[in-house]
Amino acid sequence: MDKNKIAVIYGQDMGNMVQKLMEHANIAGELRDGMTIGIKPNLVVAKKPDSGATTHTELICGVIEYLQSHGKFDITIMEGSWVGDSTKRAFSVCGYHDIAAKYGVKLLDLKGDSFKSYGGINVCDAPMNVDYLINMPVLKGHCQTTMTCALKNMKGCIPDREKRRFHTQGLHQPIAKLGTILKPNLTIVDGICGDLDFEEGGNPIPMNRVLLGYDSVLIDTCVCAMMGIDLDEVPYIEMAARMGAGSMDFTDDTLEELNDASGAGRMPVLSRRAKALGRHVEEKDACSACYGSLIHALYRLDEMGRLGWLDDKVCIGQGFRGMENCGNLGVGNCTKGCKYSLGGCPPRADQIMEFLQDHMG
Repeated sequence: MDKNKIAVIYGQDMGNMVQKLMEHANIAGELRDGMTIGIKPNLVVAKKPDSGATTHTELICGVIEYLQSHGKFDITIMEGSWVGDSTKRAFSVCGYHDIAAKYGVKLLDLKGDSFKSYGGINVCDAPMNVDYLINMPVLKGHCQTTMTCALKNMKGCIPDREKRRFHTQGLHQPIAKLGTILKPNLTIVDGICGDLDFEEGGNPIPMNRVLLGYDSVLIDTCVCAMMGIDLDEVPYIEMAARMGAGSMDFTDDTLEELNDASGAGRMPVLSRRAKALGRHVEEKDACSACYGSLIHALYRLDEMGRLGWLDDKVCIGQGFRGMENCGNLGVGNCTKGCKYSLGGCPPRADQIMEFLQDHMG
């Protein structure tokens, strides 16, 4: 797999999905027996993954199983929860002790790790010293930085005192600089049900997708498009690119889809916020990946104060497939019978936003 590409797979069988991604990228070809491998999930708080806050354990298990089927490695799951919460409690709540026991891997609370200064930023020793570091962030919103994914997930690899200092510096500049210091070898993004608004969960939006890539800046650029977020709203991405942490050159050709959104499964129960936005939707058997993109787009339009300009409900879902004159506005390949339809399986939230704004009253 070209390291300037990002691979994505849709579905709900997370362990199988992540292994297919790693096979597609031939990760085994980058490894050798005896390597020390660090897996850095997002365990910002002690909440289960279905809250939209933390990395799904099924993905962690899938990664470990892939690794152990291709060699003998010294594997450590390492994380430092945010200031005020306990990494050890997060390990417990999210089932990581069971994972460690089942696969014979280690757990490391980075809050107790030693650290060194790199260009004025203190970084924990363990993630800096492994032979191969796998970053496993959650695709989700953030109340201060609008979104959080690959670059910001590395903030769990600094001491608590440094985390506090990052906030006094406005987060963006130090996050960007950290991206030049601590560069994961591989990033696997949990896009299963990240929270719409907050880093700590509560408003999960099912999107049922997992991404794999190498360039943290490129991944965050791609995620912004998926969430309908303008890059100007997340200054640390451009800052990191200018500092040499990666590339923002994301185009439609950057994304390699291993399957289509029909593999993502039907819509599960939605959070209260998603249900409120769903009042603008006419849904019939929609796949969660497509519906999640639409909800992200509606949320962003609401934040911009433009959602009230949307006169028509938006049709979405496989139930519209083959129908004629089924509505005014439709999103996804299944809604070609609508008067105006946006193709894609699934379309991204930024594409949906542009489409809807073009047809607002």
